[in-house]
Amino acid sequence: MNIQCSKKARTTQFLIGSFVLLLLISVWAFIYLGRHMRTVSTEAINKVGNLYMSGINDHITAHFRTLIDLKLEQVEAVTEVVSADQESTDAIYEDLIYRIRVRGFNYLALCSKDYSLEMIYGEKIELADPEPFFESLQKGEKKVAVGRSTTGSDVVLFGVSAGYPMSDGQKSIALITAVPIEYISTMLSTEEDNALIYSHIIRKDGSFIISDMSDEYPDYFTSLYERYPEEDAGQIEVHIQKLSDAMEKKESYSNVLNLNSASQQIYCTSLPYSEWHLLTILPFGVLNETVENMNAERTGTTMLVIAVILIVLVIIFYSYFRMTRQQLIELEAARQDALAATRAKSTFLSNMSHDIRTPMNAIVGMTAIATAHIDDKEQVRNCLKKIALSGKHLLGLINDVLDMSKIESGKMTLTVEQISLREVIEGIVNIVQTQVKAKSQNFNVHIDNIMAEDVYCDSVRLNQILLNMLSNAVKYTHENGTIQLSLFQEEAPEDKGSAYIRNHIIVKDNGIGMTPEFLSQIFDSYSRADSKRVQKTEGAGLGMAITKYIIDTMGGSIAIESEPDKGTEIHVILDLEKAEIEEIDMVLPPWRMLVVDDDEILCHTAVDALKSIGIQAHWTLSGESALELVRKQHQLRDDYQIVLLDWKLPGMDGLMVARQIRRIVGENMPIILISAYDWDEFEAEAREAGINGFISKPLFKSTLFHGLKQYMGMAEAENTITEDMDLAGCRLLAAEDNEINWEILEELLSDVGMELEWAENGAICLEKFEASEPGYYKAILMDVRMPVMNGYEATEAIRSLERPDAQTIPIIAMTADAFSEDVKHCLDSGMNAHTAKPINLDEVISLLKKFIL
Repeated sequence: MNIQCSKKARTTQFLIGSFVLLLLISVWAFIYLGRHMRTVSTEAINKVGNLYMSGINDHITAHFRTLIDLKLEQVEAVTEVVSADQESTDAIYEDLIYRIRVRGFNYLALCSKDYSLEMIYGEKIELADPEPFFESLQKGEKKVAVGRSTTGSDVVLFGVSAGYPMSDGQKSIALITAVPIEYISTMLSTEEDNALIYSHIIRKDGSFIISDMSDEYPDYFTSLYERYPEEDAGQIEVHIQKLSDAMEKKESYSNVLNLNSASQQIYCTSLPYSEWHLLTILPFGVLNETVENMNAERTGTTMLVIAVILIVLVIIFYSYFRMTRQQLIELEAARQDALAATRAKSTFLSNMSHDIRTPMNAIVGMTAIATAHIDDKEQVRNCLKKIALSGKHLLGLINDVLDMSKIESGKMTLTVEQISLREVIEGIVNIVQTQVKAKSQNFNVHIDNIMAEDVYCDSVRLNQILLNMLSNAVKYTHENGTIQLSLFQEEAPEDKGSAYIRNHIIVKDNGIGMTPEFLSQIFDSYSRADSKRVQKTEGAGLGMAITKYIIDTMGGSIAIESEPDKGTEIHVILDLEKAEIEEIDMVLPPWRMLVVDDDEILCHTAVDALKSIGIQAHWTLSGESALELVRKQHQLRDDYQIVLLDWKLPGMDGLMVARQIRRIVGENMPIILISAYDWDEFEAEAREAGINGFISKPLFKSTLFHGLKQYMGMAEAENTITEDMDLAGCRLLAAEDNEINWEILEELLSDVGMELEWAENGAICLEKFEASEPGYYKAILMDVRMPVMNGYEATEAIRSLERPDAQTIPIIAMTADAFSEDVKHCLDSGMNAHTAKPINLDEVISLLKKFIL
């Protein structure tokens, strides 16, 4: 018994000892683990904060550089445009004032060698920190600074080197312009009052350039001492010293300032073109509270675990592990969010991506349709036409992407050519159809009083304007919404003369609309409505700025009216020169016709256009009333000779109406479907319903003339590629290193009767020309980028040969290098002309006629 009691006592002692030891180990382990996790949490938060702060600083710095670069480039553009060699100083000043005002500057001054400012425009300005500003200008550097006008308004100054005569006879060393300080201060503002971070722009001595605290404290350093009087002054002084040293060396500075009352993550970087530094501060108040709450919960859990059995401890350890893992996952998610916020892209390519995909989608889709209907000649021809239109527009967009730097620097040029407004509108309608169909939207096209279908204009830029407006309308209009494109003409103002016609282009939608605040800045680069309504909408905000620039360059105007949730109307006015062409006599017999469409405006314009080509037309707005009119005329034995029938009608649609008309009048009367939608998607059903053919909206006069005559026994011969007998038999030498391009070129030119020989590079081209008899080749088509010997070298080598035709044989550049400097390079090397790829057969034949015949 004693032995058993002794063993029991020993067991009890062991259990008690083990339990106490387990408790002590558990307490120590949890205390150690708690401290360790506190350290890990703090380090992780500091790391995430540092990454977040770095990203935010980089973003603000990049935005600052963009704002400053834009204004400095505008000032430099003024110095490039305004010559200092004009006859009078007043004329120079007047020109300078005009140039800076149109670029949005409020002040203009010239700086002399002794650093005195001569104000030309605006109130007098006193600089806050003049020495580094003037020293940089003396060195020919671009510089920004801040100052204050005589009325107490803070301004930002932009200085660039410029030598203009001053009123006192001196010659300036720099041109200085200024805008209100709000131009850069807005980039530091936040929309919420409880923003997570706040920023200042300071000088090396801590004085504020831009800050919400500038009214309370003279500088950032003083604000630390005054805001935290109970903190250790030595710790603040060490922080200030480190920050000052980093600013002096223009290095980035990152630090966690641990104060008893508040902890802060500090990040500082230098700003370009200035002696300024961006200081961003992340208070840890909310984060510290979260961490402290988490630590309090962990302590309570630890105390509970100590009071329970080992199994409970295991469960708690397991639960703790899960909590820790979840915490790390959340911290990693927060870190990824912070990194994603720093990768915001505002490049022009991302802005244009949706515009590029639109014609590309049309090309891919039409290619698939043509492949599926390869035996249907009319279907394939229609697809190829739309592919060509989309390809031409896509090529224009690519040129715009490559030429964007010229647009933003004000060096964009227009290529004026004869265009058909009918073809432009039809092409745009075809391109936009895919977008409209995807959102089940209603798309209407109105034309009225078209006095000149053919005009002179830059077709690529006009397409860009139309596609930009329509794409935005589709984007910002909900599904089943309505979009309307209208075009009408009137006589141009007297100062333009009778050779011009005024064109009104209106795009109207019932989409989400815009606020008055956003409307005031819609034409600014990168402007985009900051609203939850458009968070998932693509676009970087360059579209309307570019559209405005193009319209201004064309000498036109643009006006926008919009209300939130009611829609937007954009009105563009362009005065375009009429094309001098010999118009065909568009007259048809006086047929009796019925126009059926639920759009009353379209009915009126269509009837007017039909009347102008000799047709007597009635109109009605519904299928039911159309059937009544058809039935009435049939009973009177005076049937309509042709019916134009809209596809989408209220109540009975166009196909249902067509079936009923066939029951009344039989099969003899042509019924033509009209629609702005693609005929291919409902052609089979339409044919089955008794539809004879299709005319695409908008209904221009020429569209109606050519579309109707083929259904009344007056069809024109099918269009084919006509051989030009003047060029038949001409032998050409084509230098082209790409086999597919050679195959295309040979096929196109062989169809018009010409004979081609292939040279795979410039060296082979030179050899074949040397080996030929004079006059054997009538012309050379020369690619530029080729191996062994490029087109420039081959042309120069041919021109240097001592044979009678070396100087006279036409050499035409045929290359994808299509910028103006590329054309100049070709001509300078000895080529006669330049045509850009992809190959435009009409242009190539025109050039060959010009130089051969």
